[in-house]
Order: sequence, then C-alpha cells, then structure tokens
Amino acid sequence: MRSLSVKITLVLVVVSIIGALFTSFYIQNQTQKAFDNFIRDRDQQVLVEALTEYYSATGNWEDAHIPFQQVYPFAQHSTQAGGQQGNQPYANIPFILTSTSGEIIDTNPGPGGPKPGSSVPLDEVEKGISLEVDGNIVGWLIPATLQGPRNSPQKDFLNTVQQGLVISSIGTLLIALTLGGFLIQSFTRPIRKLAGATEKVAGGELGYQVDIRSKDELGKLASSFNRMSTDLEKADLARKQMTSDIAHDLRTPLTILQGYTEVLSEGKMAGTTEIYQTMYQQSQHLGYLIDDLKTLSLLDSEELTFQIQNIDPALILQQVESAFLPLAKEKGIELSLAGEIDLPRVDLDPGRLTQILGNLVNNSLQVLSFGGKIELRSYQKGDNLILEVVDDGPGISEENLPHIFNRSFRTDSSRNSEFGSSGLGLAITRKLVEAQKGRISVQSTLGEGTTFQVEFPIA
Repeated sequence: MRSLSVKITLVLVVVSIIGALFTSFYIQNQTQKAFDNFIRDRDQQVLVEALTEYYSATGNWEDAHIPFQQVYPFAQHSTQAGGQQGNQPYANIPFILTSTSGEIIDTNPGPGGPKPGSSVPLDEVEKGISLEVDGNIVGWLIPATLQGPRNSPQKDFLNTVQQGLVISSIGTLLIALTLGGFLIQSFTRPIRKLAGATEKVAGGELGYQVDIRSKDELGKLASSFNRMSTDLEKADLARKQMTSDIAHDLRTPLTILQGYTEVLSEGKMAGTTEIYQTMYQQSQHLGYLIDDLKTLSLLDSEELTFQIQNIDPALILQQVESAFLPLAKEKGIELSLAGEIDLPRVDLDPGRLTQILGNLVNNSLQVLSFGGKIELRSYQKGDNLILEVVDDGPGISEENLPHIFNRSFRTDSSRNSEFGSSGLGLAITRKLVEAQKGRISVQSTLGEGTTFQVEFPIA
C-alpha cells in the first residue's frame, strides 16, 4: 500500500526525471547542431583564407576550374595553423565561387548544382562571404546553406545554446503543468467526493456513503467517513426509537392515572385501597422514568457527581442482597452470594456501585420465572476486582447481545421491562461503570442464562 506522501514524492520524481530527460535531450541536440555549424563555419573560413591566398599568388581567377589540389596547399597551410592536419577541410562543404559580377567560377563537386560559367543574381551574391585581397573584393564564396548575412561562429553557438535553454525550459514547464494537472486532478478527486459527501450528511442525508477505493490515507479517511456516516444514521434512528419508547412509557402510567382520576372525580367509582395503590405505583413508575432520564443526561454531559471512597465491596454486595431478597422470595427466585470473602478495598462511589448492582439484579428478577436463581459473585483477578450477576433465565440471543447496552434497546418489544422499565437501565449502568474507570460485559446463551461482569481496577 502506497501512502499519499509516497505518491506525491513519486509524482515529483517522475516530473523531474521527464523534465531533465527532455532538457538534456534538447540541449544535447541543439548543442550538437551548434557545434556542427561552428565546425562548418571554421572550415569555411579556412577555405576563404585558402582562396584569398590563391588569388594573391596568381592574381586572377582566369582558370575556369580551380582544382582542389591547387587550393589545398593554401588550405593545408591555414589548417595547420588552426591545428587540423591530413584532411581537406572544405572537401564536403557545398559552395559556389563567383567573381565580383556573379559569374560562377567553380563549385564543389556534387550532382544537381549550378555549373561554372553561369551567373548568380547579385542580391544572392551579396549574401555570401566576400573574398578580399588588400582591401578589395575579388570574389564571393556562397555556401549552399547560407540564408542571409551570418553572425560570427561564436555568436551563432551562443544563440543556439540560449535558444535551446529557453525552449527546453518552456517544454519542461508544459510537461510539468500537463502531468501535474492530471495527477492533481487524480489526487483531488477523492477529496472532492468527500467534500460533497460531508455536505450531504450535513444536509441530513445520514448514512450517505462515498465510493473511494484507494488504499492510501484518503482511502482510510473515506472508510472512516463511511463508518461515521453509518454510525450517525444508527444513532439518529436510536434517538428516534428512544423518544418513541419513552413517550410510550410515559403515556401508559399517565393514561392509567388519568382514567382513575376521571372516574373518581365524577363519582363513578368509589376509592379503594387497591385503586390508590395502583395510582401510587404508576406515579412511582413516572418518577423512576424521570430519574433515569435525568441521570442519563447528567452522565452524557459529565455533570453527575461521584463520592469516591475507599470501600469494602463485600459490604456493598451484602447490602444489595438484603435489599432484593424480599422481592426475590416473593417471586420464588433464589438470590445468593458466592465468591471470595476477603476482597481488596477499592476506590468507588458506594451509592453508584449499589445502583449498578441493583440494576443488574433487578433486570434478572424481571425475566426469571418461579424457581429461577440469581447469584452475586465476586473475586480478584490480577489487579482487578470482578463482580458478576449470574442468572439461569431465558438468556439473550447472539444477534441481540451486542446491543443490550444501547439506549432503549429491548430484545422483545412486548416485554418492556426485560431490561428496565424505561429501556435505559443498562445504558445507565454502563455509563456509571465507565465513569469510574471500569468495564462491563455480558455473556449469554439462549435457554441457559446470562452473566453480567463488572470489572474495576484495584487502587
């Protein structure tokens, strides 16, 4: 998997290599051309010197054809002065030698060229190289490649190199812009997709997924965004479900209270102990629900206070057993303590620990039938205190097990009390445990029972 930084580095390296190769090739090509021109100009100069020396020695161009061997001694003399020996420097130079009037005196042998005796227009003649003896023009040498007045060889060489640098720089820039633009578009395409996706999620399309399959940091970011979007959608659905469930929980006792109040106020029914007891239980249920909502709100905002003390957990377990034992006996359920007696002391809020264990025991009482068993276990494991609430109830299905600590989750919507009267009991329990640096987990098998395990670090 290549990271984004590696990709960007590779892009820069590729652009640099392509630019360097282009620049090197172009400058080398232009330099070679300039060097060839330089050599040709130098050889032409040698030929000019040889011809002028020949004219100085003979005083005329009377011979219609000047044999190369006649000129060569003069050219050899000039060439040796320039450091070149053994070759006729002008042998491969196409040229035309004319008189001052433009009459062709000689040409370098080659097919298809002008013949001696013919003439060259004066405007073309004057573009050639003048042959001067004692300050007087005695003839013209016209190179076949000459297009106009020429600069000095040094100037031509410098101009060619400078032109090569300018053109190669422009070419490199164009290559860099083209390749860079393409690669930038490729790199920014996932970013544009993510930007569009965030706008959709911000606009309310929770759960929107972005299709980015790269394996670099942008791919990881896209995967994280997709998970976040999915979690937001689930959280929104859970919030709506919780609102609906709480409204239902509020409506049930209110309807009962409203009904009894109406018939009692109209005298349609005489007040009895049973009626007043029912009304009291329903008002108490409302109070529990309101307390749950308040507690959960305080936990979410981290405003719930904890009175941390160095406590004996065995004492808390005994108090919880004593508090729920009458209700357990009334339902025909066996509630007992098990585990180590000499437990290490821990720094916890005794009231909140009682609330945690009470919620778990109450959940078990709600789902167990007559003859069921609940066991409060405790032991030390390494540097942690383990507290367990174990029952032999109907258990929880594997598909529901990961969700039981979610707010307002119920495994069976027809039994609203299975995980607390408001569906918030286990959510509050988890928050209370985690707020005291603990962890809570659950293990369950359908038809065999459920084990809630709470783990706290020992101070």
